Amino acid sequence: MSYAVKEMFLTLQGEGVQAGRRAVFLRFAGCNLWTGREADRAKAVCQFCDTDFVGTDGENGARYADAEAVAAKAGALWGADREHAYIVCTGGEPLLQLDGALIDALHDAGFEIAVESNGTIAAPDGIDWLCVSPKAGSEIIQRSGDELKLVWPQTDIDPDELVGWDFPNFLIQPMDCEDGEAALQAAMAYVRAHPRWRLTLQNHKMLGIP
Repeated sequence: MSYAVKEMFLTLQGEGVQAGRRAVFLRFAGCNLWTGREADRAKAVCQFCDTDFVGTDGENGARYADAEAVAAKAGALWGADREHAYIVCTGGEPLLQLDGALIDALHDAGFEIAVESNGTIAAPDGIDWLCVSPKAGSEIIQRSGDELKLVWPQTDIDPDELVGWDFPNFLIQPMDCEDGEAALQAAMAYVRAHPRWRLTLQNHKMLGIP
């Protein structure tokens, strides 16, 4: 199987429980909740996405021929010492492409594998850290993992209904939108009123980290 990769680069994890950790980011092309084209945003299930996941024109983006080719590039980006090697598979929606062959290849290359998913596709076995970020209007199939990250505010989604899902960490992240300050205040207010949740910020954007 070949893999359409938008971009792959060495960076620091910017958000969530693993924020600040050195990581290779593997961004897959494509998503099942939006085409990624502005002309289609108004009719997309997720209308607030802030990520370019269309095509393979980013840094180290390509259609990789097989799992070993993806793992080899990730390994080259990390370097020879694979102790604590960590890769974040994101998108778009990474579970449209991430499969057992690639999970095995990345593990063989020494990586701990994290995935950031919208939860509409069941996660395959072998993922070491799973973050699910539910979107209002989508059918969430994956209701367990390591962290649930809710972009806030969203209409037509009730956080109280999510806390019964099987996650040890529940995070609220302010929406990156035109009125970002209002979103930040809304997220902080929600956490103050609901201590089961914790605030997470997009540190990479604030610090200018790719």
